[in-house]
Amino acid sequence: MYTIQLKTYYMNKGRLEAFSDGVIAIIITIMVLELKTPHGESLTALKPLIPTFLSYVLSFVYVGIYWNNHHHMLHAVKQVRGAALWANLHLLFWLSMIPFVTGWMGENHFAQWPVALYGFVLLMNAVAFTLLAAILAKQAGPDSALAQAYGKDTKGKVSMAIYAAALGLTFVNANISLALFTLVAIVWFIPDPRIERVLLGRDDC
Repeated sequence: MYTIQLKTYYMNKGRLEAFSDGVIAIIITIMVLELKTPHGESLTALKPLIPTFLSYVLSFVYVGIYWNNHHHMLHAVKQVRGAALWANLHLLFWLSMIPFVTGWMGENHFAQWPVALYGFVLLMNAVAFTLLAAILAKQAGPDSALAQAYGKDTKGKVSMAIYAAALGLTFVNANISLALFTLVAIVWFIPDPRIERVLLGRDDC
């Protein structure tokens, strides 16, 4: 009687990192193209661009945060499997929506529905990143650096709760939602130190 042994195939993470970096670079390029050159030579000609510029700055910070933490997360793993590739594409999909909602929000001077959609996209990015981290941690094993670093991921769950609350508050006062989006960005501005702490404490890293 013959038995069939199923092998688990891992792939090098290099292509995933390179592809992700390329997509994120394109996202930033698309966002900056929304800043149209004003018709006029005085500083007052820049005034209509202020909402668009502010939305660009906020979104640039968010994309930078995801790039930083994505880099740190992948640094903690050596190989990936198919599920992680799809989870990474899921994250990139929601990141690629940021230029659209950023432009809509800026063009409409932070109106209610554009801010609400912006908040929804931020929430889905957080969900996608959390899912990717969970899949990578599961593939790496419970004793891996990534699994130890993220643990229960309280910081990520609190951030998602704030996004959800901000999404509802948009229909009360969009400025409150914008303040909450900014608060979460400030909290995550410094790259997540959890992975660095674990890696520095491991002899094999």
